[in-house]
Amino acid sequence: MHLHDFWFLLIAFLWTGYFFLEGFDFGIGVLTKLLARDRTERRVLINTIGPVWDGNEVWLITAGGATFAAFPDWYATLFSGFYLPLLAILVCLILRGVAFEYRHKRPEDRWQRNWEHAIFWCSLLPAFLWGAIFANLVHGVPIGRDGNYAGGLTDLLTPYALLGGVVTLVLFTFHGAVFAALKTAGDIRVRARRCAARLGLATVVVSVPFLIWTQRDSGNVRSLAAVVIAVLALAVALVMNQRGREGWAFALSGVAIAAAVAMLFLALFPDVMPSTLDPKWSLTAANAASSPYTLKIMTWVAGIMTPLIMAYQAWTYWVFRKRIGTHHIPEPAGH
Repeated sequence: MHLHDFWFLLIAFLWTGYFFLEGFDFGIGVLTKLLARDRTERRVLINTIGPVWDGNEVWLITAGGATFAAFPDWYATLFSGFYLPLLAILVCLILRGVAFEYRHKRPEDRWQRNWEHAIFWCSLLPAFLWGAIFANLVHGVPIGRDGNYAGGLTDLLTPYALLGGVVTLVLFTFHGAVFAALKTAGDIRVRARRCAARLGLATVVVSVPFLIWTQRDSGNVRSLAAVVIAVLALAVALVMNQRGREGWAFALSGVAIAAAVAMLFLALFPDVMPSTLDPKWSLTAANAASSPYTLKIMTWVAGIMTPLIMAYQAWTYWVFRKRIGTHHIPEPAGH
């Protein structure tokens, strides 16, 4: 295996980790409006991800940094061609982080309601946009002879890309509902399971056509196994959720996300950005990569740091593993 192939796999792994972790993170943000009945329940949901949401975003930073260093041409074309949706995601992530920290700073109803709106919309929009971006990557975008993006914003709004955005939005919200059932206690836990059942069925309805569409267009035998695993994991996750086995349901919804991301990267390889203008102008893992010496140094650094970061984050989740319910939320001052 060439080093550029290894780094393609590593970047795929980083995106898989990001979508697995930030997926339920975004889902919880969306559920603050769909599941929570009052401000106390919204606070319960937010507290389930309070200790971990910022750590989840480390995977995004690492994936972006690895792409910049290992595949500078891919990074340049991606961030110039997808500038507006990526900028929208960045703004949402900033506002969402501020909303988590500022929501409880003042007791006024309007103040808290506005920040709650920010949490909802700044979770929903990135969940949709990430799916649309990756769908465009797999399906191909206009790339010229010079390797630069040659299209406009409307070229990114294809039916396939919009369906990809809907898939990730519904899938992440389902993942978040299963996580909410796993991490909460009392009535909200029961309602989270019911919500997960409905969202799981909706996920199957929108994701199966998308997976079949992707498989048909790519014609890649390697990605077929990932498609089968994703569908089976979704189905079994629904069964486990129905039986009240939240841990298994959460693990399997995560497997579905991982398999879907694997399918996209397997369908993409050896390209990193296919050109719809001429296949010869596509960016590949070979022609978009850094020099072998750069990749060699990066491999040593990644081999040391990646396991340490994963171990630290696993420890964080273990420390904050307990359930939380409305009885853990203190009454507001004056009550």
